[in-house]
Amino acid sequence: MSIGKNIAKFRKRKKMTQEEFGKTIGVTNQAVSKWESEVSLPDVMLLPKIADKLEVSLDDLYGIHDSHEPVSSVHEEQSPKSGMESLRELYRIGVGPSSSHTMGPEKICRIFYSQHRTADRYKVVLYGSLALTGRGHGTDKAIQKVFGDKAEIVFDTQHQTIEFPNTMDLYAYYGENHQMKRAYSLGGGAISFDTVHPQKSTPYKLTSFYQISEYVKNHNMRIFDYVRECEGEEIFLYLQKVWQQMKAAIKEGTEREGYLQGGLGVERKARFLLKSRHIGETDVIRENRLISVYAFATSEQNADGETIVTAPTCGSCGVVPAVLFFMQQKHHFTDKQICNALATGGIIGNLIKTNASISGAECGCQAEIGSACAMAAAALAELYELDLEQIEYAAEIAIEHHLGLTCDPVKGLVQIPCIERNAVAAMRAINAVSLSNFLATTRNVSFDTIVNTMYETGKDIHHGYRETGINGLAKFYVQNDPNRIDDAIKI
Repeated sequence: MSIGKNIAKFRKRKKMTQEEFGKTIGVTNQAVSKWESEVSLPDVMLLPKIADKLEVSLDDLYGIHDSHEPVSSVHEEQSPKSGMESLRELYRIGVGPSSSHTMGPEKICRIFYSQHRTADRYKVVLYGSLALTGRGHGTDKAIQKVFGDKAEIVFDTQHQTIEFPNTMDLYAYYGENHQMKRAYSLGGGAISFDTVHPQKSTPYKLTSFYQISEYVKNHNMRIFDYVRECEGEEIFLYLQKVWQQMKAAIKEGTEREGYLQGGLGVERKARFLLKSRHIGETDVIRENRLISVYAFATSEQNADGETIVTAPTCGSCGVVPAVLFFMQQKHHFTDKQICNALATGGIIGNLIKTNASISGAECGCQAEIGSACAMAAAALAELYELDLEQIEYAAEIAIEHHLGLTCDPVKGLVQIPCIERNAVAAMRAINAVSLSNFLATTRNVSFDTIVNTMYETGKDIHHGYRETGINGLAKFYVQNDPNRIDDAIKI
């Protein structure tokens, strides 16, 4: 049953007229009538209030009675892992603000357009998280960049039987005939047509940290040597490009001021932080400030639709470059050493991507910022030439203490809480390495175990906290309201 029909059912159960119900949520009875007759849809931001006034859950409103899962998981029916993809598929150079909501959909549209250049018109239907937060993320703008004004864009927030959260249908019309293709934005800029289990090139045949660590120990290698063995020297030429783009984003981000796009009124803070040295600032405070500067700079570039590197996603793109750039400035590591660190962190990200998820729409922000923190921790541990057990423990700590982290971006924009969260995760990554340096031999949880735990936790997170813009901070945040804290408590 649709949202409109469910509103009618629960309203009648409360014995309210359309006018009475409309007054409780601040809309006209005509608006309620249109919802219930399915002429139009309620604004996504109104859904929590509607559910509250009808005294039902959002699941009830959506018609989901037996499960918190509105969509099935990518991994539920996936065959045993045959290997891992290239690091080129993890570190992607592209424009923000979202690898799953702008980078992926734009790539999908370009491929579809290349196959149907002579069509009279196009239609793109967005489902799941793409429908719920696509406007905030700029999905519609990414689509328009390809099709111009020849495409109709539909945000279908009612369809609940999709196979994956970021699903889209593309139509090309030739007179009265049309051709349709279903596509999936899988996270991190990865895409697929027709199936969420695409055939992939897998240069890495080992798919657990245990397997990789045993292999490199037996062959007297470092993890980056294993990367070279699997992908050849060419991958390090690509990682050089990745590192140059990461540094470029930091440089550009620290030079710019003003407000970010999207209308949320978020001001750029990287340059302010860079200039804000306080009298008596300790070395530790200064280090934390500078690490935050670099994370803010990169994340603000992403939020403004500028070029960044997914590490592993757009929304978490500030963590790895912030840690590595700060350490290069402080300890004068060479670019070659940085690329070795990126390779090591990339294996960590690839393991998470293969065995769990790096998608906030699938597993919450733990899958994005938690993964980024783990990648940064492993990369830094490599720079410090720590042993395999210490590298593993640093990455494990980073994920373990992000478990359950929700993805609830305000107005669907990758700004609040996303930008600040990158800075916090960058500092956490350094702390994780410090702890692993002393306690690795006494640890109790393996990296493979924590990845499985993160995935199971992600499946259990209510869909309202998985990049839908419905619950959490997205629900309670009140823009430019001096009493917003009190108001949130009252709600």
